[in-house]
Amino acid sequence: MRKVCHMTSAHDAEDVRIFHKECVSLAEGGYEVYLVERGESYEKNGVLIVGVGEIPEGRLKRMTEGARRVFEAALALDCELYHLHDPELLPYALKLKRMGKKVIFDSHEMTRQQFLLKPYVNRFTGTLLTGVYSIYEDYVLRRLDGVIFPCPIEGQFPLPGKNRTYVDNFPRLREMYDRFDPDAMKEPETVCLVGSLTEDRGARDLVLAAGKAGCKAVLAGTLMPDSFAEEIRQRAETGNIELLGPLDRDGVCAVMNRCCIGADPVWNVGQYDRLDNMSTKVYEYMAMGIPVVFTRNRFNGKMVDEYHFGICVDPGNTEEFAAALRELLDHPELAREYGENGRRAVKEHFSWESEERKLLALYETIFG
Repeated sequence: MRKVCHMTSAHDAEDVRIFHKECVSLAEGGYEVYLVERGESYEKNGVLIVGVGEIPEGRLKRMTEGARRVFEAALALDCELYHLHDPELLPYALKLKRMGKKVIFDSHEMTRQQFLLKPYVNRFTGTLLTGVYSIYEDYVLRRLDGVIFPCPIEGQFPLPGKNRTYVDNFPRLREMYDRFDPDAMKEPETVCLVGSLTEDRGARDLVLAAGKAGCKAVLAGTLMPDSFAEEIRQRAETGNIELLGPLDRDGVCAVMNRCCIGADPVWNVGQYDRLDNMSTKVYEYMAMGIPVVFTRNRFNGKMVDEYHFGICVDPGNTEEFAAALRELLDHPELAREYGENGRRAVKEHFSWESEERKLLALYETIFG
């Protein structure tokens, strides 16, 4: 049995893409799979999780001390292949290659496009970091055995290296699609937003739009940074807003089963309007049978025109967003039709089961 190790210093324990999709799929595919991450050690769903304890919260310490601890724990396992998920682990990718290991880098986002969105980076510093990181990333990836990216970016693969492949972050049918409850009692006049809750992901825009539409906003996820979190908490004290915090997969499914609409008001900045896919949460809303109101861009508009599962609105336009919410809330038959269309599209075109085959094929190619 081939022994492989996934490594992350930045993601939460049991990250959906890393653990629930990739690691579990590889274990079910016959690999001996280890996952080195923050937290405790245990075994789950055929995956041996090796915890390194709590990783420092500070960004610099996480990228140095945290990454080092993950590398040392992973190296001690002496696996044949190492699958890295964070940019701060790239220096260790080269070390592993020098030790004769096979290495894959899994880029969860177009990192070089995202520096200018960081609240702690000014434009000059962000531009400098983008240039330096791009050169370094290209240098490392050309020396690895495989590179994964979730989707094309404006039709072009943005990363160099051999054995490049797209493994999109579509929902696993048994985790989302199969847990749709057609008999669930919907809470009237509700719209949900799940995932990272930041300004550029449109959390404030949803709160404002829901207020204008006279409906309830249900937010599930981590509010960031602290100043923005405090702003939204203050709004929640006076408005029709429910803050649930981070949820596990059961909790996410429960929220989607009880809410009428799913929202994704992300701004068209950085990589968000350049990717040839939609946000993961949009596919999850579709799998759970709720219509979607989300940001209009080149790709999203094309998808709505083809599959008819929701309404696109201009980013930051809370009046248009509110009007779209009212359109679906006031016309439940249209909302139901969009929800059914979304479920059909996920089952036929956008499920993890198709992406799993691509992941397994990449591993088979690397192992020869």
